[in-house]
Amino acid sequence: MGHEVARDRAAVLEAARGAGPERAAAPGAVSEPSSERAALSEAGRGAGLDPARLRAAFGAFPSGVVAVAAEVGGRLVGLCASSFTSVSLDPPLVSFSIATGSRTWPSLRGATRIGVTVLADHHGLVARQLAGPAEDRFTGLDPVVGEGGAVTLVDGVAWFETSLERGVEAGDHTIVLLRLHSAAHTPGTPLVFHHSGFGLRAC
Repeated sequence: MGHEVARDRAAVLEAARGAGPERAAAPGAVSEPSSERAALSEAGRGAGLDPARLRAAFGAFPSGVVAVAAEVGGRLVGLCASSFTSVSLDPPLVSFSIATGSRTWPSLRGATRIGVTVLADHHGLVARQLAGPAEDRFTGLDPVVGEGGAVTLVDGVAWFETSLERGVEAGDHTIVLLRLHSAAHTPGTPLVFHHSGFGLRAC
């Protein structure tokens, strides 16, 4: 793909050079015709960055899966995320990303404490359930409500009790930073999300 993009860029530049005069540049500055800038912008948008192809490329990177949950106003609120990552040891921080249109996060972000469970390899159906209708997300599960309302699942491979540090807007998602208050883990194999499915697949 890199060679194709390079050829596309060269073709765009060649076409743009014949499209009109260059603007005057300040002494010592490198001048790029406005027509070149516009053409390259169009080429960049078309160089494999349409949402479907971009999503497929992102899917080539395997990631773990977590349940993020809390008790809010006497009810269990939670979601499933595959963007969880460690951030810092001092202070202890982790993060995940949530779509700006999420209907769950506005409730969850108000919790005093938020639980994060790293799901185990047998949790494929649990992950799908936590991504389904809000009223059914904890049906048949065995959640544990901890201090401040943090909710975890007993048979995960790691558990974190956290509180909201801050959110950072990033395009169509919000990067959520969580401060850790406790952490535990047990031997086991984590659930992996890869190519829009659970478990590593051959490419």
